[in-house]
Amino acid sequence: MPADLNDYYKKNSKPKPDDNNGSSNNNNSMNFENPFGGNKAISVMIIVGAFFILFLLLRPFTVINSGEVGIKVVMGKFENRPLNPGLHFFIPFVEQIVPVNTRVRLITYSNSNQSSIGDGFSSFEGGLKRNPAIRVLDKGGLTVNIDLAVQYRLRPESAPHTIEKWGTSWEEKIINSKVQEVVRDVIGRYSAEKLPEMRNEIAKAIETKIKQAIDSLPGKPVILTSVELRNIDLPKKIKEQIERVQIAKQQVTIAEQMKEKAKQEALRKAEIAKGEAQKKRIEAQGEADKITIEANAQAKANRVIAQSLSEDLLRLEQIKTQRGFNEALKSNKNAQIFLTPGGAVPNIWIDTKESKKAVSVGDTK
Repeated sequence: MPADLNDYYKKNSKPKPDDNNGSSNNNNSMNFENPFGGNKAISVMIIVGAFFILFLLLRPFTVINSGEVGIKVVMGKFENRPLNPGLHFFIPFVEQIVPVNTRVRLITYSNSNQSSIGDGFSSFEGGLKRNPAIRVLDKGGLTVNIDLAVQYRLRPESAPHTIEKWGTSWEEKIINSKVQEVVRDVIGRYSAEKLPEMRNEIAKAIETKIKQAIDSLPGKPVILTSVELRNIDLPKKIKEQIERVQIAKQQVTIAEQMKEKAKQEALRKAEIAKGEAQKKRIEAQGEADKITIEANAQAKANRVIAQSLSEDLLRLEQIKTQRGFNEALKSNKNAQIFLTPGGAVPNIWIDTKESKKAVSVGDTK
């Protein structure tokens, strides 16, 4: 460095003498000046603001929504007691609170739509997952696609233990694996042709076995809400065969219905004919009874009349008849009358002027 610059710094580095009090300047030179001009309130505000900014950056709190539980993790260890919905604080870098959804979730197995929808759509959504249809083999080794819908939810009280043991992919490890295992086991007991016919029985068996498989897990981590068998997709050849069988059954059913209809019609006609015959028998019996009654009445009347006849009555009747003849002879002089005494033979009237003969019994003409 040049000698002139050295001399300049040496001069400036020397303390300037103070005419009044040189020793006091030396003492004051050892004190630090307040950068805020001695205002303590501003200092406090700055410190508080710094802590507030640090609080926001560290965010030592979390909010657990309804339908969720919180899992507190302390130095990597899960606490067994879940946190209920509300505001919860924790120590940053030491503790952590993980929200876990306990709402009803849904897994569908179908080939119609294989997209997946998770909780990212809404923080209040339970969860919807769509998987391909379950491909299984029937009793004869044919491939069958099964469409299912499974509703379930995480058990809140055992959520920390469930996440600790199964991890965040607990749905795949618990629900998906058990569902596919049970479906393969149940469908494998039936032939493809019997599956549509046994649909209700199969649906009930699948739901029962899935529930049993999930409930048998230690701690029962999942609550199964429902299992719905939506569709059984059979191979094309099996479908065509089933359709042919159904058509044949329908034709047989129609033929049986026609046969039954003809049988009923024949029975109806037979009943009508039977009724007509019965009617005629009743009418004939009525007519016969009528004739019998009339004959019996006439016979009775004849008996009464016969019992009432006497010789005097017969002579009286003969006299009345003779009187009638006498009256007739007054107007017809050519007539001849033959009388038979005793009334054994009827009286005979003969008109001699006419070629015809009139025979009268009792009355005259």
